[in-house]
Amino acid sequence: MKAVVFFLLFIITPSAFAKSLLIHAGSLIDGVASTVKNNVSVRVKGNKIVSVELGFITPSESDELIDLSEHTLMPGLMDMHTHLSGEFTKGAYSEKFFLNPTDYALRSTVYAKDTLMAGFTTVRDLGELSKGVTVSLRNAINKGWVIGPRIYTAGKTIATTGGHADPTNGLNHELMKDPGPKEGVINSPEDAYKAIRQRYKEGADVIKLTVTGGVLSLAKSGDNPQFTDSELNAIMDAAKDYNFVVAVHAHGAQGMKRAIRAGVDSIEHGTFMDDEVINMMIEQGTWYVPTITAGKWVAEKAQEQGFYPEVVRPKASAVGPKIQSTFTKAINRGVKIAYGTDAGVYPHGLNAREFSYMVEAGMKPMDAIKSATINAATLLRVENKLGSIEVDKLADIVAVKGNPLVNIKLMENIAFVMKDGVVYKHAK
Repeated sequence: MKAVVFFLLFIITPSAFAKSLLIHAGSLIDGVASTVKNNVSVRVKGNKIVSVELGFITPSESDELIDLSEHTLMPGLMDMHTHLSGEFTKGAYSEKFFLNPTDYALRSTVYAKDTLMAGFTTVRDLGELSKGVTVSLRNAINKGWVIGPRIYTAGKTIATTGGHADPTNGLNHELMKDPGPKEGVINSPEDAYKAIRQRYKEGADVIKLTVTGGVLSLAKSGDNPQFTDSELNAIMDAAKDYNFVVAVHAHGAQGMKRAIRAGVDSIEHGTFMDDEVINMMIEQGTWYVPTITAGKWVAEKAQEQGFYPEVVRPKASAVGPKIQSTFTKAINRGVKIAYGTDAGVYPHGLNAREFSYMVEAGMKPMDAIKSATINAATLLRVENKLGSIEVDKLADIVAVKGNPLVNIKLMENIAFVMKDGVVYKHAK
């Protein structure tokens, strides 16, 4: 007999009842401890967690009870590598000739909702397809106009001429022109300063660089270094002035070494990471955001005739299958891991698949969950308010029915989602 799932048809907020919300959790993974607490009561008032106590506390008249006694409660999940402005499909490469910025913006609201309903209450968006879309999406979500996760966006990714994220790659010469720092393309330390300041002016929260070639760009190389040391040093100097966290897309080892020496915060993908790169990351405290899900997706789609342009297919076949084994090597050496999936390369809302791939590669389930909670918050420098279920933290809380430490695939079926004290999903 099939189970019937009911979803709330309205959003529950503490103010809607003028009461605090009292959650009875069968189990609690708080994002900090390495062990599970059983039979825990978590009280939420407004958008904050106000108490976490052992045992099922009897609700008072001022409490609205949420019974999750058969569930495991966790901090809201965080994906450190998403692209909410788009989704790669068979026809995605020609979209820019037919879609307007408003089209991208409206569609992004669907992707944002799918992401939140998958349990991801905070994301870092690392590169948009249409200028300003993710800044506006972030603002609209913060104002309550649309439903979605808390967004920290990079706006336009910064690249070099012809590099991964040069928006004119593959176009005919009349359309190609010569984009500069305003468009996120640099070729000197001076350009680097201008590009960082432009991102600040446009409202970005973080910075994204493509320091090597990439898979899905219309250019031949997937791994060559694409920034000089002087350009990277200038970027980091400027980024520090504006207190930006800096993430770098990187497949090739040489580009990673240059970026780590310059002091970037995280390496994304890291496909051809060698022992020297790992040593440098450990020494510098550089985070690794693996994106195994995207690797597996592009490797699969590369075998499908016509899904990607021909210049992309050999890169996807070479890079995609390698990321998971690189991840195994990194965790065995003790590299710091933050959860990230490259959502948008594959369909939005499937972000939780990464948990199974991480565990399959040798990571403990608890460590995988921490990578998407307190580790991700620490990378973003927001661990004082997000990433764990503790008193005075923001009330971002999710739950699954059962024990995800026994069956990590339960993470792909989030039953309860609260963000900022608001319940968006409660499957019974």
